[in-house]
Amino acid sequence: MRIDGRDFLHILKFGDTGALVALLQTGLNRAMGAALVPDGIFGPATDRAVRAFQRAQGLTVDGLAGPRTQAALRPWYRGYVTHTVVRGDTLWRVAGRYDTTLSALETANPGLDPFDLRIGQRLTVPLPFAVVPTDIPWSSALAEYAAQGLTARYPALRRESLGRSVLGRELTALTLGEGARRVLFTAAHHANEWITAPLLMKYIEALLDAYYAGEPLGSFAAEEVWTGSRITLVPTVNPDGVDLVTDALTAAERQGAEAIARRWPSIPFPAGWKANIEGVDLNLQYPALWETARQIKFAQGFTSPAPRDYVGAAPLAAAESRALADFTRRLDPALILAYHTQGEVIYWKFLDREPEGSRELGELMSRLSGYALEDVPYASAFAGYKDWFIDVFDRPGYTVEAGRGDNPLPLSQFDEIWRDNVDLLSAAALG
Repeated sequence: MRIDGRDFLHILKFGDTGALVALLQTGLNRAMGAALVPDGIFGPATDRAVRAFQRAQGLTVDGLAGPRTQAALRPWYRGYVTHTVVRGDTLWRVAGRYDTTLSALETANPGLDPFDLRIGQRLTVPLPFAVVPTDIPWSSALAEYAAQGLTARYPALRRESLGRSVLGRELTALTLGEGARRVLFTAAHHANEWITAPLLMKYIEALLDAYYAGEPLGSFAAEEVWTGSRITLVPTVNPDGVDLVTDALTAAERQGAEAIARRWPSIPFPAGWKANIEGVDLNLQYPALWETARQIKFAQGFTSPAPRDYVGAAPLAAAESRALADFTRRLDPALILAYHTQGEVIYWKFLDREPEGSRELGELMSRLSGYALEDVPYASAFAGYKDWFIDVFDRPGYTVEAGRGDNPLPLSQFDEIWRDNVDLLSAAALG
């Protein structure tokens, strides 16, 4: 099996743990109603479910979730199947066979004539569940499956690549909407703040669902957001780091980070890891008084690769930050949001720079979310993505610190974070 052009290196087995096991459990629940708790622990119940799935699929029944088993589960990871029309098929029969709706079929197959199905015609068939799960840890594998599923179910959703991470994972951007106002939302700059990635992915799916159903999204009309803006989202800026924190790396991929972590025994590993896989803090990489950030962090002792707060050898030396900066220049957005955790605050200025309209929009987003609108503390006021955007573009940019507590925030906070931010996101899109 290949995900994002890379070999799927994991063979999951009894006793394994982590985000990929939780994804496996979710796929089994969707495929066969396995009723597994997606706790990321490959125990007896998961073993039985894997064997039952293998038996039903005509695979070797060995309890190992290797390439063939993962390939068979792919439709339930992505949320759609491809159906080839045979004699006697009607759109209604296809919908009934897969327990989907006519409207979902028509959305996934633009230009389809339901009264003129042709034998051999291939249809994209959405399956009857949301693509984006919000009850399991994030991973680059899950990000790839969700992007594949959403772009298949909603062809109006456009996908492009910013580049690649240090370990070769794709940095994916997704764009929706038809308006003239371009905005850019980003998340998971920091590895242990990965809960912000499913937040943006759920927003994509919820806005698409609401737009095609002619329904509101939160307090906003989805059609107004769709026609008034063009939203580009980069949900996972730091995929390698996220996979490290959620236990979705191979042993070989973890080695470098483990060596770095041993030099910082006071920082919990991997829970305290914010940096990219090379130990560079991606949100301290931008040429917005980077030298001042370097001075501050060096004074704190972060003078070499570390789980957090190392600014790197030079501005934009990290592959991920450089890719995002280059992409932002090409996109030339009217506004950016950078999602982090935690604190329930919105940071909106770079030093005394106050782009036109940024205070008013910040106050609106504060009212909608309940988050405080604040200035950044001095020690964190330099070299961030938001700082660089304001400095270079002189347009509104915001860092949104979602949730409260110790990172990584538990998924039990997700629903509250969603409620707090769904209207904030739409307000930022419309300006």
